[in-house]
Amino acid sequence: MRNLRNAAIVMLLALVVAFAPAGGNAADAILATLTMGFLAAIAWALFVLSRQKQLTLAALSDGRRAILYAALGLIALLIAGSNELFSSGGGTLAWILLLGASIAAIWRIWIEANTY
Repeated sequence: MRNLRNAAIVMLLALVVAFAPAGGNAADAILATLTMGFLAAIAWALFVLSRQKQLTLAALSDGRRAILYAALGLIALLIAGSNELFSSGGGTLAWILLLGASIAAIWRIWIEANTY
């Protein structure tokens, strides 16, 4: 039943795009709304995680904490500038490499913080 409901929602959105006079604008508005909701959910999850792991974050050295926050900031900048990077020549490769480096830094700090 749930899959049927989800398919009906997708078909309704497709009808708006296909037959409404400003369907493209409506699709852009819906996509922007979904994107903002997704980013707000990520921000909320990070906030809750930081509140739950306050002691772990406080126990990190200043250098490790700076690397962690820099990696999170880089991910935020990559999300914000993804359109610009994807439209440039080597931007997609740079985006992928920077995202991978950020994730690797976060992963390494997380593993080091939880092994002590």
